[in-house]
Amino acid sequence: MTHLRKMMLEELQCLNYAETTIEAYIRAVKEFSQHFNCSPDRLGPQHIREYQAALFQKRKFSPNTVAQHLAALRFFYIKTLKKAWSIAETPYPKRGIHLPTILSKDEVARLIDAARPPLHRTLLMTLYATGLRRAELAHLKVSDVDSERMVIHVQGGKGRRDRDVLLSPKLLDEIKRHCCRLRAYGPEGQNRSCSQDLSGTGEKKRHPKRIIWELFPPFPGTLTEGAILDRWGKPEVKSDLASTFFGFLTH
Repeated sequence: MTHLRKMMLEELQCLNYAETTIEAYIRAVKEFSQHFNCSPDRLGPQHIREYQAALFQKRKFSPNTVAQHLAALRFFYIKTLKKAWSIAETPYPKRGIHLPTILSKDEVARLIDAARPPLHRTLLMTLYATGLRRAELAHLKVSDVDSERMVIHVQGGKGRRDRDVLLSPKLLDEIKRHCCRLRAYGPEGQNRSCSQDLSGTGEKKRHPKRIIWELFPPFPGTLTEGAILDRWGKPEVKSDLASTFFGFLTH
């Protein structure tokens, strides 16, 4: 580990950045340095602008991804190197606004009904009904389900913030059935977490983050077609979503 990398890592950890953010920032600065084959502390705004253009033109990155790379470089120059950073010289790219893909009620029903085994059905229903993020679902515990107040307590969500999401009676019944199945499996089943089913216990499996966010936009974009048709107009819908997710689970 180089001296600059160690300094940046310590600064990120001192500011309590999330592990995923730390990894992304360290990787972004490393790629910036490798692009010019030079130590990043010897590069300036002109190199950053050239690199930004290369991310768009050669690597075909989206504006959001390029903005994340710029945020990493901004942190490195301001926090690690204690240098000035000019937004005018290194502007963030303009981001497009895209309407979410909305599932029809029939597509939602077919998608959930295609899930095998029953646990995958419970995971899908929870994602769709609550709008939880993949990592939030993976760390969900039975104690987070409050059936009296009809909410689910999300501990340490994005930005390390706690929040509550609504719990529908139908989802509560599904969670209760899932808990009954766990008791039937004995101690081994009761100790199993959602994260094990999402990532696998043996050979590393393909992570479901990509497919989950493709099929379920952030809440409340996960409302069905009829609920927001008047607001957005007729949405574009995906075809054969159920078989898509089922094929993903079996690979």
